Amino acid sequence: MDPGRTPVTGSAAAVDEAAWASAVAAVRGVPLDAEVQLICHVNPDGDALGSMLGFALGLRRLGFTRLRATFPGEFDVPEPYRALPGSDLLVPEQEAYRSAPLILIFDVAAESRLGALASLLGGVSRVVVLDHHASNTDFGDVNLVDPGAAATSVVADELLTRLGVPLDAEIAECLYVALTTDTGSFKFVRTPAVHTLAARLIATGISAADIARRTFDTRPFGAMKLTGEVLGRAVLDRSAAGGHGLAWTYATTADLERHNQRPYVLDALIDPIRGVAEADVAVVIKELTPGEWAVSLRSKGAVDVSAVAVALGGGGHRLAAGFTAHGEPEDVIMRIRPLLDAHLA
Repeated sequence: MDPGRTPVTGSAAAVDEAAWASAVAAVRGVPLDAEVQLICHVNPDGDALGSMLGFALGLRRLGFTRLRATFPGEFDVPEPYRALPGSDLLVPEQEAYRSAPLILIFDVAAESRLGALASLLGGVSRVVVLDHHASNTDFGDVNLVDPGAAATSVVADELLTRLGVPLDAEIAECLYVALTTDTGSFKFVRTPAVHTLAARLIATGISAADIARRTFDTRPFGAMKLTGEVLGRAVLDRSAAGGHGLAWTYATTADLERHNQRPYVLDALIDPIRGVAEADVAVVIKELTPGEWAVSLRSKGAVDVSAVAVALGGGGHRLAAGFTAHGEPEDVIMRIRPLLDAHLA
């Protein structure tokens, strides 16, 4: 361990020491010229990409020479993350190593979130999973799952520390993007340790202000117009969730086409819906293909939305979760509504 990098996660004990030791051994046991495949979840967000690329850069600092990083589905990196350090390691899923002796998986709670890449698991590969979702199914050979961590980047930083990787500005930028996106610009932080970690990352010389501007405060004009249209069709159901209220809306692929936008711009829609004063629960339903929807759920505390998502085939955290659904938006809400009452916190 680098003596200058004392772990500050505040929840490292959630992963037992045997698992940490196994993860370190899995990485150290692979020759530096061996193929190493890193994978994050479909439709990757800042935590998935930032954790994966930050860790990949750490492996590069250790001397690994054959690294590839990927995610399932269309090879479309959201604009705010295209310039992340380590992006040169990203490849489409078709170019992933097929028989790498080491596979590292980031921010993935279940094999179903890996799509076709799930076929890479097993065989000769040693699979190490880094995650912070309480709904994680422990599908790896080694599972570093810390539900108390604010982001998967916290787990990635812990393992980098245990591997003795010195923290530099490129690694820090990736981990900081991951940390700030999954904490909603630190709005959902519950422990001082998160700010301690953020301070250590910023101390490498990265600009928190520039990262915030690129990640949160830069949007195409068409995305702004689309957001106004989608928010205009929002519905408030005051009686849902045991009277705590539900606000929801939906966005279609036609909306994206009409405003000439890419799917990633829909990720920000949950924030204004979450801000509705009369509703504890916020839901945004985003069309993937005709009749197929990615559903994002948020709660201010009255409902355990991870339990709702798990019941519908997804997963997540108590206050933030998601799942994939089929049908019409109204059908999706009808399936969600009774589960809100059933999972009041």
